[in-house]
Amino acid sequence: MRKNNTWRTIIIWVVLLASVFYFLPSTGISRPQWWPEKYFKKVNLGLDLQGGMHLILEVETDKITDGGNPSDAVDTALEIIRNRVDQFGVSEPQIQREGENRIIVQLPGIKDPKRAINLIGKTAQLAFHLVDDSGDVQKAVDGDVPDGDALMELVQVDRSTGREIRQWMLVTAEPKLTGAHLTSSQVKIGGQWNEPYVSIDLDKEGGRIFDRVTGANVNRRLAIVLDGVVKSAPNINERISGGSAMITGSFSMDEAKDLAIIMRAGALPAPVKIIGNWTVGSTLGQDSINKGISSSAIGLFSVIIFMLIYYKACGAVADCALIFNLIILVAALAMFGATLTLPGIAGIILTIGMAVDANVLIFERIREELQVGKTTRAAVDSGYDKAFITIVDANTTTLITAIILFQFGTGPVKGFAVTLSLGIIISMFTALVVTKAIFDFATANLGTKKLSI
Repeated sequence: MRKNNTWRTIIIWVVLLASVFYFLPSTGISRPQWWPEKYFKKVNLGLDLQGGMHLILEVETDKITDGGNPSDAVDTALEIIRNRVDQFGVSEPQIQREGENRIIVQLPGIKDPKRAINLIGKTAQLAFHLVDDSGDVQKAVDGDVPDGDALMELVQVDRSTGREIRQWMLVTAEPKLTGAHLTSSQVKIGGQWNEPYVSIDLDKEGGRIFDRVTGANVNRRLAIVLDGVVKSAPNINERISGGSAMITGSFSMDEAKDLAIIMRAGALPAPVKIIGNWTVGSTLGQDSINKGISSSAIGLFSVIIFMLIYYKACGAVADCALIFNLIILVAALAMFGATLTLPGIAGIILTIGMAVDANVLIFERIREELQVGKTTRAAVDSGYDKAFITIVDANTTTLITAIILFQFGTGPVKGFAVTLSLGIIISMFTALVVTKAIFDFATANLGTKKLSI
C-alpha cells in the first residue's frame, strides 16, 4: 500500500471513530457511567422541533430611565435579557436584535411560558422609599396627594386564606436608595413563616446610604418597591449596617428565584413591551420531527436504490460513503453544539442528494477511461483526477451561497445554511477521500481487475 494511502486510511478511521463517538448520544441511548458527561453531547433541537416560545419584544426607548442613547439602551436590554435567560436555565436560547428597537427571543423546550414572560419583561427598577404614615391615604386616592409624596400599592397574601390583599400607601416621592447600588442577590429561607426571601448586598456607597437612612428613621417603615409596586414595608427597628438587606413579600420559591435572577442581571434601561408571542407545543414539534425523519429516510432509501441499480458495485461504494456522510453530519452538529431546526432537516435532505453528485461525476469519468482501454487502476486514478476540479468548483459555489445565507439570514434560514454547509464539506470528504480509499484497497489489496459500473 502506498504511503499516502496509509495516511488517508488513518485519517478516515479517526474521523469515523470520532463521528460514532459524537453520533451515538443523539440515537437516544443512555449515558454509560464511564462516558464523561461533557462529551455526551446530543443534537440540540430548535424551537420548531421541541416546542417552546417565540417572543418579539419592543423596547420603549421614549421611556429610557437615564436619558441615554436609544440604540445603546436596546443593546443594554439585549444583554440583560440574555443574562436573565441564561440564569433561568433555557437550553440553546436564540436572542437577537431586530430593527431599531426590537428583540427576538426564542426559548426552545420552555415548560412554563408565563413564568418566562414575567422573568424577561420585568423592568426590575428597585428602590427604597420611606412610608409617610402621617398622610391621609384616602384623600390621596381621591387625587389629593401631599407634596413630596407618591401613592403606591402594597400587594400581600393572607397566610390563612391565600387571598391577595391590596392596599394603598403614601411613600416619599424620591427614593432614599435605588437598585443601582446592588451588587448581588440570592434566595434564602427564613423569617416567621420559614418562607423564601431575597437577600441583597449593596456596594460601599449603597451600604453607607442604607446605614444613614435606617439610623435616622428608626421606628418608621421602609417601603421596598419593585417596578412601582411595594413588595414589603417592614419597620426599621434599628440602624442596619453592613450593606445587606432582605426583600420579603409572600414569595413562592420560583418567584423568589426569578426575582433574584432579575436583580443579578440588572434592571432594564427602559420598559419592554411584548408585541408578539407564539407558543409551539411539544406535540407539534414531535410531529415535525417524525415527518422530517420520514422524508429523510425516503430520500436516503431512494438514492441508495438508484445508485445500486445504475452503478451496481460502484453504487454500493457510493452508498457506504453516503451513510458515512450522514453519521459525520449528525456528529458534527452535536460536537459544535449546533441547533437543528425544520429547515435544517431540509438541508440534510438536500445534502443526501448532493452527496452522490460527486460520485456520479467520478463514475462517469471512470467509465470514459475504461472505454478507451485503460486498466482498472489507471481508470480509477484518472477518473478522480479529472473530476476533482469540477467537484471542488461546483461545491465551492454552493458553499459560498450557504455562507451568505448564514451571514444575512434569520434563525430558520441559518439552520438551513448550517446543515447545508456542513453537508457540502463532509460530502466532498466522503466522495474524494473515502470512496477513493475503498477503490484503492480493492484494486491494490484485493486484486480487483474489473469494476462493476
